Amino acid sequence: MARNMRASALEARLEPIVAVGNSYPAGHRHPTHRHRRNQVLYASTGVMVVETVQGTWVVPPQRAVWIPSGIDHEIRMIGDVSTRSVYLKAGVIDKASDRCQVLGVTPLLSRLLTEAVDLPVAYESDERANHIMRLIILELRSTVELPLSVPIPANAKLKLKCRHFLAKPNSGGNIDEWAADLHMSRRAFTRLFRQETGMSLSEWRQQAIVVTALSRLASGEPVTVVALDCGYSNAGAFSSMFRRVTGTAPTHYFF
Repeated sequence: MARNMRASALEARLEPIVAVGNSYPAGHRHPTHRHRRNQVLYASTGVMVVETVQGTWVVPPQRAVWIPSGIDHEIRMIGDVSTRSVYLKAGVIDKASDRCQVLGVTPLLSRLLTEAVDLPVAYESDERANHIMRLIILELRSTVELPLSVPIPANAKLKLKCRHFLAKPNSGGNIDEWAADLHMSRRAFTRLFRQETGMSLSEWRQQAIVVTALSRLASGEPVTVVALDCGYSNAGAFSSMFRRVTGTAPTHYFF
């Protein structure tokens, strides 16, 4: 059984996949750390914000985040959070991503992750436990990435501009203003931004607003307040953008 244990206590084991369950109070912050194994961190309750130098990922309840081995990351808890993590040796997941991703979690995978933390640590000698762990691996191979991340550029000046936007997102401002701030032509800025983030500025800004708004909405802030702070003239316009990006209205996202 692996509840309320440190991952480091299990990562050296021979089993290809190990599970750990933990509970954290609202506001808890894991300082920057890394793991020797790939991690799938699932929030059965509460919201997590994962940050690395490459970007920010918001993980709503009933979703998970893939964190590759060796990636320095920090985790902030919004509300009381209950996690169910599995740590996988390299090669267990074919073509595993080398970057963090927020993942959709099926009801079956959710139930399996919840069950896994109560299994014997040396599960391979237990037929039922072994099958559950093997089934988790199969289910993880078919998970889908969700658009709940904001990539951060490596370019120093562009990184500073993007971090400033994340600290205070606003729907105002256009590409010409961003380009002028960096003393670049529109064409050069457009090319650099896509090279650095894989997105257009418009796509990135919408993603940044959604990710920032999610953490505030999870804290109980009204949609109208969040919408106005993000530069929208009304909650309806903000909700339309939010639904277009996530497929769900902000008032329904955490239910």
